[in-house]
Amino acid sequence: MTPVSSAKGERAGDGTSASWFYNPRVRGWIFQILVIVALITILAFFVHNARVNLERANIASGLGFFNERAGFDISQTLIPYTNDSTYLRAFFVGLINTLVVASIGIVLATIIGFIVGVARLSKNFVIRQIATIYVETLRNIPLLLQLLFWYKAVLSVLPSPRQSLEPLPGVFLNNRGLILPQVVAQPGSNAVLFAFLLGLAATIAISRWARKRQMATGQQFPTLLSGLGLIIGLPLVVFFAAGLPIGLSFAELRGFNFAGGRVINPEFLALLLGLSLYTASFIAEIVRAGILAVSHGQTEAAFSLGLRPRRTLQLVVVPQAMRVIIPPLTSQYLNLTKNSSLAVAIGYPDLVAVFSGTVLNQTGQAVEVISITMLVYLTLSLATSGFMNWYNGRMALVER
Repeated sequence: MTPVSSAKGERAGDGTSASWFYNPRVRGWIFQILVIVALITILAFFVHNARVNLERANIASGLGFFNERAGFDISQTLIPYTNDSTYLRAFFVGLINTLVVASIGIVLATIIGFIVGVARLSKNFVIRQIATIYVETLRNIPLLLQLLFWYKAVLSVLPSPRQSLEPLPGVFLNNRGLILPQVVAQPGSNAVLFAFLLGLAATIAISRWARKRQMATGQQFPTLLSGLGLIIGLPLVVFFAAGLPIGLSFAELRGFNFAGGRVINPEFLALLLGLSLYTASFIAEIVRAGILAVSHGQTEAAFSLGLRPRRTLQLVVVPQAMRVIIPPLTSQYLNLTKNSSLAVAIGYPDLVAVFSGTVLNQTGQAVEVISITMLVYLTLSLATSGFMNWYNGRMALVER
């Protein structure tokens, strides 16, 4: 080989290696591998460091504490629990309490937020100003202060059980909470429950059929009335046919307190009111922005077809506004669930108060307890986001 051909070969080899190094795809893989290795190294360092420090401080590690006796009471439990139950049972009590207040809070905040959001666009000056004052007041006051206000300034100053308020027959409100009649199930009550579930399933099926029928023919079907008839009417028919198998047990005043009934603690009421009203103020602005995002020409076209304002809002404006409302609405649902951890400030036994508070203090296993608590909230957030993303996809525009 001549010197000239040898030099060309060397230059060709250098060009091949250079082009391989500067290939964006190859460099991307290299950088990703380096980042993963770095993260694994850092995580291994922290795990090793924590293990060494725990052993040095003679602190037990692992999840064996779950099977130990808890030894403390919880003020509100929806599942059987005593101070002889295990820490695992206490964990589930706190988790259920968190899920209950978050679920009910999301429903209430959504309803209140939509009502206030529509009221913000009302042509009635008084209604519009009341809605504006509500939004601007509640969303600019820290949530923790609102929880303390509802608990200390509203519920704690209610009269004693002997002077209880009775907003409805058999419903009492005092400084010890809200007392409701207790539902008593008797033989045959399962048939009523089955009728309710059957009516709910039939309503969903009819709603889907009515939507497809309207898209194909333009004809509407009274979905709301048929749904109410199936969900409410069908269980009522079965209820009377089965001989009234579900009854109510009313609370009675005995001495200085009520006996019987279902007691909802003031801590739960304060947390539910604070979370719902605070989050609703943000949802109201999201709803208002979503409605304003719909072109005014859509409303004018609906009016020209003879639709009244209420039907225009229901059939034209809101379905289009939902595509703008749902993404930020998801963030508010996540915020409400995470903000429920402030319950510890007013003594409501949620997951943070029970598990990351009492259980952590008694066992001293901070790493395991805090890690599990973080994992629970992460799972709840991802599940909520996944459901809302699925619903957002269902609401997306589809080409016909």
